[in-house]
Parts: sequence; C-alpha cells; structure tokens
Amino acid sequence: MTYQDIQHWVELNPDVAPWLLGAAMVVMSLVLYLVVRFLIARSLLYVATRTENKYDDILVAKLRPYRFAWIAPLLVIYYFAGLLPNSADLIRDIILFLIAWLVIITVNSLLNAANAIYEASRFYRGDPIQVYIDLGKILLIMVGIIMSISWFTDKSPLVLLTGLGAVMAILLLIFQDTILSFVAGLQIQSNDLVNEGDWIEVPSYNADGEVQNISLHAVRIQNWDMTITVIPTYKLVGVPYKNWRGMQEAGGRRIKRSIDIDVTSVRFCDEARIGRLRKIDLIKEHIEAELTKLDQWNRNCNACPDSPLNARQLTNLDAFRAYITAYLKSRQDLHQEKMTLLVYQLEPGPSGLPIEVYAFTKTVEWMEYEAIQADIFSHLVAAVPEFGLRLFQEPAGMDFQALVRAQSSRIRGCPAEVKVE
Repeated sequence: MTYQDIQHWVELNPDVAPWLLGAAMVVMSLVLYLVVRFLIARSLLYVATRTENKYDDILVAKLRPYRFAWIAPLLVIYYFAGLLPNSADLIRDIILFLIAWLVIITVNSLLNAANAIYEASRFYRGDPIQVYIDLGKILLIMVGIIMSISWFTDKSPLVLLTGLGAVMAILLLIFQDTILSFVAGLQIQSNDLVNEGDWIEVPSYNADGEVQNISLHAVRIQNWDMTITVIPTYKLVGVPYKNWRGMQEAGGRRIKRSIDIDVTSVRFCDEARIGRLRKIDLIKEHIEAELTKLDQWNRNCNACPDSPLNARQLTNLDAFRAYITAYLKSRQDLHQEKMTLLVYQLEPGPSGLPIEVYAFTKTVEWMEYEAIQADIFSHLVAAVPEFGLRLFQEPAGMDFQALVRAQSSRIRGCPAEVKVE
C-alpha cells in the first residue's frame, strides 16, 4: 500500500480513518523508538565502553545517545502528518519545534563534550574555554526561541529580528550580568590573568584556594579549608586578588620571617668569645677574614685600644648574622643563585631587634615548604645562645610570679632563690 492509497482511504472514511491512522502512527513511532534506543543507542554505548580511548567515553556520556531515539518517531509523525489535512500544519509545527529543541540540546551537549575533551587532553594548560562555550549556548538558545516563535506565528525570522531592536534596552538590562561577564572572561583569557588550577587569594570574598572552574557567569574556588567560594566573573577583574601561579612556575617559594633579638644582649666579642667562634666550621674563615680587616682598619686609623669604642670591633650580633647567611647557603633545599638569599636587620622596636631571613625554597609544595621553614628557624632559635645573645620574649605569668617571690623574700630579709623556667 502506497502513501497515495492511504491518503485516498482516509478521504473515503473521514469519521474512522483519522483515529485509526493516529493510533497506527503512535504504535509505529513507539516501535521505531524502541528499535533505535535498544539497537543503535545501546550499540554506541557498548562500543564506547570497550575502547581504550577516553575521549569517546566523554563524548557518549555528554551526548546521551538515548536522546537520539526520540528523533526517529518524530520524523515518522512529521512524514505522515499530511494524511491528516485538518491538523497537518499544527502537527508539523509541533514536530519541528520538538526536533529543533532536541537538536539544540544535543549541540549544547556536544559543546560540553568538546570542553571536557579539551580539559582532558595533554594540550590543556589551564586556559579555560568555558566562557566561549557558555556564550555559544546562549546564542543557540536565542536562535531556537526565534525559530520557535516563527513557526507558530508564520512570521519570517528576519521580521522578528528587525523588531528585536525595539526591545534591545530590555534585553541589555536582562543580560547585563551576562554581557559584563563575557567581557571579563575575554579580559581574563586574553591577558592570562587566571587559569583553572591556579591558587588565588581574593581577600574581599574571603577566598583562598584553587580555581576549579571558570564559566561565563562565575569563578568557582575551592578554599584550603575545603569550602567553596563562587565569585561572579565580572567581579573578579574589579577587585584586588593575588595569583600564586608565578611562584609555582618559578619553582621557588619565599621564606620571609624574622627572629627578635634582645638588644641588651648585644656585645663586643672578647677573646674568649672569638675563640669559641673560631670553632664553628661554617664561619671560622669569615671570622678570620673579618678580624684581619678590622685590625688593618684600626692600624690605619691609629685607633687607641684603651676603650672598645676607640676602634672597630666584632660584635656577637655580626657573627650571628654571618652564621645565619652561611647556614642558609649550606642548605641544598634553598635556591642559592637563581633567587635572592639575604639576611638583614630591621629597625629595632618594642619587641627587640629583628633579624630577618629572606630566601626561597626549591619546592613549592606546602607541606615540604613548611617543614623546611620550621627546620631553619628551630635551628636558629637553638643557635642564638651560642653567640651570647638572647631572644626577646614578652614576660609570662611565671616571670611575674618569680618577681613577686623575689620581692617578698627581699622584704622579709631572706635570700630568695629565683628560678624562671
């Protein structure tokens, strides 16, 4: 039986034929849907799971082949809609509407798959394309809306587009954040400001962690305390933030920390102190060279040795600073030439005289960095008394208790044994 025969039969039986034909179309569409779903779609899934290539798994997961099964029955209904002349136009408009949105959803899924494949490829270096994909989705949806209105109103899409200028102000108001985010996304991409995987700090949003995703509307950051901070994309280019990518790419993380020396413990080095300093392997050559230089200076200036203030002399603080420099240069986990290594004094203050260490570790891993920093300063703190120096520390409760006991003993006329731990 041909298409013309079926159409002729419908014309001869106008009361019964539409119902029978409609039922037949539903049954035929259901059968075709099941065939496509369980044969073609399932075959694609089977093939994707059996291959070693991970890209086809991503493609199948995003596209969802079962969705294609709906297109087959819709095409059958569209083809046979002419057999129902009274409602053929409405049926075809509905079918075109459904097919169009299935295609739009499928293309959106294809864009998601392209983004996932790009991020999973070996060429991915953290430069996101999610902004462009989101913009493409928005444009595709707008085209779908215009085409849908065109089908149901029998108006040309060009006519609808020309009338779009009248509502442009409203559209700009509605899509204000989208437009700002798109421009911000272009700035981030073109200037290479932030990439996925970067460690950034945004103080105004209390964000400190790794960038997980950069989309059209939001930047998703997982903080180091495992919380999530979401920042609007256009806001990110308008607030100050710190990107630690430079540190990671350079391969060195900065140590910038000081220890406070009690200024009352700074002394000129006497012969006994110099003798002890000569036994320290790291600085014994430096001590000899420094003593020779000072002795030459004093002879040239005819300095009188009667007072230590009449000549230049070595202090225990100078020796300690030289020791810190030598100690840092002896460590293999610090950059020696590629990056700055410096030990210097800061301005004395209420908390003593700060001696600051400025150096860079050869690792950027957080745990290793903290371990190196802790090892350096625990060693320096333990080395301070060897130079006749004291660390400055605010008085604690035990100090005040010892002072009270000493004062009480002095009032009673008894010798007091003061022991401060």
